[in-house]
Amino acid sequence: MRESVRDYYGGVLETNADLKSDACCEISSPSDAVAAALSNIHPEVSEKYYGCGLVAPEDIRGARVLDLGCGTGRDAFLLAQLVGESGEVVGVDMTDEQLAVAQKHESWHAERFGFEKPNTRFVKGYIEELDKLGLEPSSFDLVVSNCVINLSIDKPGVFAGVASLMKPGGVMHFADVYSETPVPEALRTDPILYGECLAGALSWDDFLAIAKDTGFGTPALVDHRPLAVTDPQLLEKLNGLRFVSATVELRLSEGGCQPAARNPFTEAATASVSAGCCG
Repeated sequence: MRESVRDYYGGVLETNADLKSDACCEISSPSDAVAAALSNIHPEVSEKYYGCGLVAPEDIRGARVLDLGCGTGRDAFLLAQLVGESGEVVGVDMTDEQLAVAQKHESWHAERFGFEKPNTRFVKGYIEELDKLGLEPSSFDLVVSNCVINLSIDKPGVFAGVASLMKPGGVMHFADVYSETPVPEALRTDPILYGECLAGALSWDDFLAIAKDTGFGTPALVDHRPLAVTDPQLLEKLNGLRFVSATVELRLSEGGCQPAARNPFTEAATASVSAGCCG
């Protein structure tokens, strides 16, 4: 599936207009500060953005940030502005074509932001193998990802790697796609459903179990919305299976009694659903 995902995002999708669902698209409204920062992103970077949520927590100036599955760097360059010149953003991605776009525009963004030099760095690698990338343990204040963990072939490996890289008191703030019930095994190898962030999605209950098993406390649900699939062929394959996009915060567990996690499938959505996508 790694090769399938790499081909889908490196070759099949030329821009976000080629997507067949709104799973990998962000449609909620950013704050004024985030909207202003997004206006500073190079158009080539923005048009190849495939995230499903806003991963821009407040008060992160000076923070060291790790962006999992950074793609062309839209979120990395957004966060680079929010952390300022004293902070750093490290992006990890496995797709050469995506990383080439991000690296090509590093100096452009630094100049645009008024920085003396780029405060971003992009590394090729797999998000389930963070221990192989030479990243210092317990060195990141914030870890983000945007509609990427569902594409990983080893979800527990992702969360375990993140736990080892977060500073004490660090936060994982990420958006991803979840299914209401486990995706049937017969659909899990469908290259289009997988590339559209659907076939590889965890069920919400499986996500909660993995988070707990890898040392995290109860997830805080920041934002969520139901997903719209409009392609008739995909709808037929999915046969009524429901999905949500949810933005979540995780912190390492401190033990003791944990509150019950909120369920995005049983709560009213906090973000409106758009008929369009990424436009």
